[in-house]
Parts: sequence; structure tokens; C-alpha cells
Amino acid sequence: MSYGTQHADAGAPALETALLAGPFHVALRAAITARGLPLHRVQHHLTRRGVTVGVTSLSYWQQGARRPQRTESLRAVRALEEILDLPDESLIRLLAKDEEHAARQRPSTRSYRSLVEASGVLEQFLAELGSPPDGGLHTVGHHERVRIGAHRELLGLDSQHIVRAHQDGVDRYVAVHHGDPGCRTDHVSVRALENCRTGRVRRHRGTGVVVAELLFDARLRAGDTFLFRYGFEDGTAGPSSEYLRGFGFAGGQYALQVRFTEGVLPVRCHRFTQHSAAAPRGGRQDLTLSASHRAVHVVEPQVRAGILGIGWDWEG
Repeated sequence: MSYGTQHADAGAPALETALLAGPFHVALRAAITARGLPLHRVQHHLTRRGVTVGVTSLSYWQQGARRPQRTESLRAVRALEEILDLPDESLIRLLAKDEEHAARQRPSTRSYRSLVEASGVLEQFLAELGSPPDGGLHTVGHHERVRIGAHRELLGLDSQHIVRAHQDGVDRYVAVHHGDPGCRTDHVSVRALENCRTGRVRRHRGTGVVVAELLFDARLRAGDTFLFRYGFEDGTAGPSSEYLRGFGFAGGQYALQVRFTEGVLPVRCHRFTQHSAAAPRGGRQDLTLSASHRAVHVVEPQVRAGILGIGWDWEG
């Protein structure tokens, strides 16, 4: 049975083209428009078939902000083919086609080898700068904001850091930036934004690692807290598909937000963890991208030693 067929003729040519060429979200939007169904009615018809999908999810699907992946979501897509009077498997076929295309275009994530090599370079730089592994500081809170540009590149990041000294005489912090493959470290700039100034900087183009001293204006005593803010400006590499932060020691709260340029949004996002640079990834969990704010985030109340990050997939 079909619904809203009184509107089908007006949108038929656009719908036929969309069903042939895709992508999925364009075809879905064209079908809903052609049938003249508001999203709450589409949801109602799905519910009558025992399929639960929110209006927000339907909106994301037809905007291309997210793609249905889970078993229940795929059940909904098959039900939508019936509700919208579409040929069997027409939307499912477009989903598979989109996924194959995304897999071909998807930037590769950093390999285990590249992470291990970067860890070795970092150890070397810390030794050159005479910095102990934890710098004499414990992290109380670290809030990081990453910006992704119009060409899907990592434009830069800002960090606000609150630390507590666990020994006397600490007067600096060593900040680390790990650029994406192809990063031109000689063009990456360090910004001391609040309560600090830039000291020595080390760069390693092969791994994309940039290490910078951030100098405080006073020497901390054991137990003192300190708040400072800094950033890195990058924009030198190709499309970015993830951002990760390594922790050598357990610490306080860590919040990571990734914000995308308007009109350039990934199709899905997820968090991930690794016990070490050489370990396989785990802890994968889907994240909801705010379409209005173009941002996604994770908050870890108490970080553990290892790696935490956000990854995302682009469409096309």
C-alpha cells in the first residue's frame, strides 16, 4: 500500500533520477517530498509496522547527516520502501552503494606503526628538552577544541589546561601536536594564548609531531594549581578522519570537541580508545553530531593511561 500518492506525479522525474543515481539521502528526501508526507506521519507509519525510529533520525537520514546502519535502522529502510511506494531494495541498494563509495574515499586512519614511530620521536624530544615524562604536573582538567576546515583538513586546535604541581619548581608544560599524514610541521604554528609564553619548539616532519614548551611566569610549588591556554594552527595536511590524544598517566577530566565547517559534515562519528600506540583499537561508540552546531564531543571524567579519540567518516 502507498501513501500520499496524490503528490507523486509532481516529483516523479526527480525521484526516478534520485533512485537511479543516489545518494541514499537525496533519494529518501525526494521520495518523502514526492509522497507529500511530513516526517511525523512517516514515523507513524513505521510505528504501525513495529519499527521505532525518531523524527530526528529521519531528518538526519534525509539531510545526509547520518546513515542508517544498525539492524533496526535497516528494518526501517525496508519499511520506508513500502511506505513510500518504492521498488523493493531501491533504498537498501543505494545505502550499499554509498558505503562502498565512502570506503574508497575514506582517508586512512593512522597505522599502528605511525603511532609507535610518533611515540619514539616524542620520547626523543622530551629527552632533548630535559622534561620528565609527566613534567612534574598532574592534569586536573583538559578541554580541547579541534577545528576541521572546508577541505576536510585539520585547521587547528585550542586547549585549556588545568594542572597541579606534585613537586616544587615546575615552571613549564610541554604541549604535543600530532598532525595528520602529510602534515608540514615547518608551517605549524604554536600559540600561547593565556598565562604562558612559547619556549623551545621541536618538529619532526616524518611523523607530523610538533612539541612546544609553554613557559609559566612563576615556579609552582607542590600542590599549586595553574590554568593556561594554548593552541596549534595547522591546515597543512589532507583530509582528516580522526583526532586522538595520548595520556601517559591517569588524570582528571578530559573533554574533546571537534567542530566542522558549515556545509562540510561527516556522515557519522564515533569515539575509540587504545591501551597503547601498538595496541588494537576498542571502546568504539557511535556519537551524535549536532547538525546545528556542527560539533561532536566526548567527555572522560577520569582519564586512564592510553589513547582516546574521535573518528569520523566522510561521504564521497
